[in-house]
Amino acid sequence: MIVEGGSLAGQDLTKRALNEKIDKLFACGVGKYVNLPQLVVVGDQSSGKSSVLEGLTKLNFPRDSGLCTRFATQIIFRREPSLRDREISACIIPTSNLDAKQDQKVRTWKASGLQSLSPQEFSRMMHEVHEIMGLSSEDDDGKPTFSDNVLELEIKGPDESHLSIIDVPGIFKNTTSGRTTKNDIAMVRSMVLGYMQNPRSIMLAVVPANVDIATQEIVEMARDEDPQELRTLRILTKPDLVDEGAEGKIVQLINDGNAKGQLGWILVRNLSQKQMSNGNVDRDTEEALFHHTSPWNQVVPENYGIGALKARLQELLTATVRREFPSVRTEVIKRLRESKESLESLGAQRDTPEQQRRIILEIVSAFQDITRHATATNYGAHKIFDEINCSRLATHISSRNSVFSDDLESSGHLFEFASMVEDQSLNSVNPKASSQQDQIMIESRKSTGVHDLQEILVETEEIEASFKSAILPWIKDIYQASRGFEIGTFNHTLLSTLMRKQTVKWPVLAWGYVSDIINYVHAFISEVLDDICNNHQLFTGIMSALRDDLFSAYRRGMSMNKFLLEVERGGTPMTLNHYLNDNLERSRQERFNAAIADKVFDNFSQGEVVRLSDLTAQHNMSNLDHTVQDIHDILESYYKVARKRFVDNVCMQAVDCHLVTGPEAPMKLISPTWVNDLSNDALEEIAGEDVGSKRRRKQLQKEIEDLETGRRILWT
Repeated sequence: MIVEGGSLAGQDLTKRALNEKIDKLFACGVGKYVNLPQLVVVGDQSSGKSSVLEGLTKLNFPRDSGLCTRFATQIIFRREPSLRDREISACIIPTSNLDAKQDQKVRTWKASGLQSLSPQEFSRMMHEVHEIMGLSSEDDDGKPTFSDNVLELEIKGPDESHLSIIDVPGIFKNTTSGRTTKNDIAMVRSMVLGYMQNPRSIMLAVVPANVDIATQEIVEMARDEDPQELRTLRILTKPDLVDEGAEGKIVQLINDGNAKGQLGWILVRNLSQKQMSNGNVDRDTEEALFHHTSPWNQVVPENYGIGALKARLQELLTATVRREFPSVRTEVIKRLRESKESLESLGAQRDTPEQQRRIILEIVSAFQDITRHATATNYGAHKIFDEINCSRLATHISSRNSVFSDDLESSGHLFEFASMVEDQSLNSVNPKASSQQDQIMIESRKSTGVHDLQEILVETEEIEASFKSAILPWIKDIYQASRGFEIGTFNHTLLSTLMRKQTVKWPVLAWGYVSDIINYVHAFISEVLDDICNNHQLFTGIMSALRDDLFSAYRRGMSMNKFLLEVERGGTPMTLNHYLNDNLERSRQERFNAAIADKVFDNFSQGEVVRLSDLTAQHNMSNLDHTVQDIHDILESYYKVARKRFVDNVCMQAVDCHLVTGPEAPMKLISPTWVNDLSNDALEEIAGEDVGSKRRRKQLQKEIEDLETGRRILWT
């Protein structure tokens, strides 16, 4: 027996410890984030709910209509054998949507060390609670009538049994002039439903026995939330007001109520208004006497009276807590992890200029690091190079450089040079007619433009293939239209004219090339910053602040391209490159070799030879034709030198210097210097959180604080 008694005592301590942990979770606000096991008393304002609570607590709840339940009240009973008398304390558990000042005010309020609460003391305390919660009184029309805060009443004593019950405001259908509104009806219903929808709650539906039970709204609401009626205990009140002759149905309903695993019914007989007015009537005695009257004596004892109700509630709460405790602990840990992840997704807190500047500096530092690796093709240094294609900037630019060079070489000239085409003739030919064979179009742009850059970048254009077999007649026509008194030579300005016409496709190709590079650079900046920021608002703020400077840098690149085009196509043809003469001599030699190729024969003793008379015959041409061919050779030689020079200059100056690695390149703008020069207003505009984010951060911080407290409670 001693062992058994010790075992039972140990089990009782274990149950009590679990129940106390759940109560502590409620007290620290964990119930706002995780469904906790609870007993919740629901009913309408005339159901006798307050009288049931009075019977359970042995307290006289205020009867003042202005002090009726306008917030949830958690009533906790604790057995404390060390106490000689009952002690009562009260505090307020704040809702999560209070501002910091109001939250502190609500948390600070406490009433403790009370031996008892007389009706007058209770009324005075409730007035104080209403004021702390900011609820309306008869003279405060602008304040709310109901609150989401929770009043906690803790009742400790040597004779108390461990129990915790939550009482919520009674639902109602009709408004009271100057007191409640239709919005209050909806708010109370929503509040009550919030407690009823908790799958771990046991609903104590208080219903008067003297009404049609089937039509009671609270019964319908409970059935909607608990169709199988496995967590709904119905409490019948006011049996003394049941019509004569209807008592038998009530008795049968109660005795049959535990069928099919349902929690069933319990009958409670509270004091009448007259008995309460006398003030010297013991409610438990009156309830026991009423049970001895017929037909109420047919209700089994475990389904009758406040004592049976309290025992049943202890049993239900203990069973629910023991069943749900492991899953509650798991959900608290899971919710805590999710809350921390949500807070982390908001980034570091950035309320002050110092916080904002530090965050932007961290982003800039990370961006510079990635940019350094991107331009050095050190793609193994960061995972971003595997996740975001445009981050491989050097590779994209290098490939585009090659394509630009190839396009300019293959399609940059208006006419194919005679050395590139067989059977060139000096006779006039329609250039357009000679360009239709095997024509292949190329696009000036190789990437899709970014929407933000439409005002800077050029649209793509189709580049037609160069004209074939027509350059000599073309040169001849231009020469004849501009010749002067030269003898055996030509005016040097003719080369400028021919170069401008021959390079007519250079601007389209160059503008397309530089536009693509700007597109690559802007995509790199945007995608990398977006990835680093991991916050769309912060990313948008930085890009918005950089926009004007970035666009200025892009325009400088375009301006340099324009300058180089003007120099090459509009300036005086000039070069000190010895390859000009090399190319010129090679062109002349190739033409000479081609002219005598059919006169060459093989001398077995001396190899390939040609007769001197055949050489003389090949140079028998007019001065005009000779000049045209000479102009062609000079144009071709100079064009090759100028083309290579132009490609190099555009790649090195317009692109690399102004757009990629130069001191004023767009990526260099994103620097600590730029951050340090930002004013406080600019910092707030870039990195300051919007109202919604600040509110969300505050909620998450409070949630994490509450859940961390709950975690410590659960694991101690």
